[in-house]
Amino acid sequence: MKAKPKPKAKLRKPAVRALRSKAGPTQKLLKLIVQALDAKKAEDLRVLDVSEQSSITDYLVLANGNSDPHLRALRVELEKVIDAEKVRILGMETAKDSGWIVIDAFDVMVHLFTPENRDKYRMELLWKDATVLPLSKLL
Repeated sequence: MKAKPKPKAKLRKPAVRALRSKAGPTQKLLKLIVQALDAKKAEDLRVLDVSEQSSITDYLVLANGNSDPHLRALRVELEKVIDAEKVRILGMETAKDSGWIVIDAFDVMVHLFTPENRDKYRMELLWKDATVLPLSKLL
């Protein structure tokens, strides 16, 4: 009778975080992302601290683009900012004309929506226990 193989241990966020540098770079990246979105005229910009609720990220950045081309322009700008900080983008969902773009930079996850999709998915309600960070501290 064969013994069952042990399941692989899942690498939880604290273990992964121990491999990364201190929170300073995360705060800098968060500020640069918010500033880039503001400069490119993103609408209804919000930053949620979800570090107490999420095991996969610390911050959610939510913003609207007024059209699909505007969303693409916001995505391109964010890619430049993230690359300039030497942060690896872990994943990106950019289905054409979906009205929703997700960029995963590990500690910071950005969701870009058309206004219709922002209303439809209501991420703020999903993360209602998160702390909303004032934009004045990030701009």
